[in-house]
Formats: sequence, C-alpha cells, structure tokens
Amino acid sequence: MPQQMLQPPLTPPDLLNATLADQGFAVLGSASVCALAGISVEALKALAPSWNDLPPDQYLKDGGRYRRRRHASFEVTRDELRAMPHRAHWQPLSYNALHGGMQRWFEPMAPEVVQQAVWSQLLRWLARVACAAQGDQTWFTEAHQFRIDTTDGIGRPTPEGAHRDGVNWVAVFLVGRHGIKGGETRVFDMDSPRGQRFTLSEPWSLLLLDDSRVIHETTPIQPEQEGGWRDTLVITLRSGGFLDEPKR
Repeated sequence: MPQQMLQPPLTPPDLLNATLADQGFAVLGSASVCALAGISVEALKALAPSWNDLPPDQYLKDGGRYRRRRHASFEVTRDELRAMPHRAHWQPLSYNALHGGMQRWFEPMAPEVVQQAVWSQLLRWLARVACAAQGDQTWFTEAHQFRIDTTDGIGRPTPEGAHRDGVNWVAVFLVGRHGIKGGETRVFDMDSPRGQRFTLSEPWSLLLLDDSRVIHETTPIQPEQEGGWRDTLVITLRSGGFLDEPKR
C-alpha cells in the first residue's frame, strides 16, 4: 500500500514575507517559486539531470554510502551574483555535532549548472527575500546539490539530526524523489514546542527557513523500488561573511 504523506502547508506567494515574519518558515509550491522568481519551471527542470552526476560524499562519519553531493559558493545581492573560488564547507561542532569542526572539500558544482541564467535568477530572488527581511546587503551564499539514495537500505538526509546551519536563511528545494518512502520534513521552533511535519514531493517546491528561529530535519528514506533516491538543492545565505574555520 502506498505510504500516506502529510501535505505541506503551502504559503500563498503574496503572503511569503508575512509568513516568514510570523512563524520563521514558509513552504512554496513550484508555481509560486517560479512566479516570485520570474522563471519557468521548465528552466528549473532542465537542471535536474545534473543530479545524476554527483560524486560520493567522502566525509560521512557513520560509514554510510548513501549521500552524493556537490558544492559552490557565491556572493549575491538583489541584482548581482558573483561566483567565488572553490572553497571548503565548514561548520562548527555547535551546529553540526557529527560533521562539524572539519574542512570538507566537496567537488564543485558543474559550470553548465551555475552558468545558466535560471541559476542566477533563482539565487538573486532568494537574496531579495532575505533583503526584504533584514535589509539590503550582500549575502554569502553556499549551494549544495544532494542525492540521498538507498544503497545501504536506508538513506539519511540529515544524519546530524534536527539542527541549525549557522546562517541566516536556508532554502531547501525538493528536486525529485523516486522509489522511496520516508523523507518527512520536520520544522520546530527554537523557543517553543510548536512544530510541523510534512513531506515535500512536488519537484521544485521549496522550504524556506529563518535559521535563527527554527531547527529542521528530514527523516530517513527507505526503498519502495530498487535504486530509490531523493534529490534536493540546499542554498544558505549568511550575513557578514562565509562560515569559516577560525584562524588559529
């Protein structure tokens, strides 16, 4: 019997800013993402084949083989996007108890992805949303392509558990899912027991989080068909600079 999935609490596009201010997160369907960003869903879907060429994550401390990823960094404003030289991804242990405290040099995102016009439009739109909440500025932005698969029988989208990322804003796009069950998204208030559970299933739907106010996680996936997987694009925006390892 197909698994029953909790539907996400979709936010009308004209209420995005108000919803973020009220509860610290919002969920948009792909049509709303496209309308707000001024892009087409066809252009977004044209990026999806690049998820078939992600190398294995060599840094998983649980010994798993279920995660593949690529990484890229940018400086983004309302109107401009500037690609940065390839750099390590670093988080302190206080934000990522499992994989924090070490430089992780993931393979870079492919030029044929980050040079697409739709890529620049998408990131500049996220910067405009962040600017509307916190004022015009440059956002130090990291992008992560993830594929979580069921090679090990179970795949863990967030092996570190419920967490914050140590940034200002986190955007989680569901690029696609195939032949799996699980993968439920959970968002919790930092300062109250309030929380919501739902499953992102529509390609290019979006969970947008105020990282200072909420924590989030995604439950493990299991195969319903051989070779099941879940693809996401995670984009973080941080004020003032990238999250770097402190100089010793």
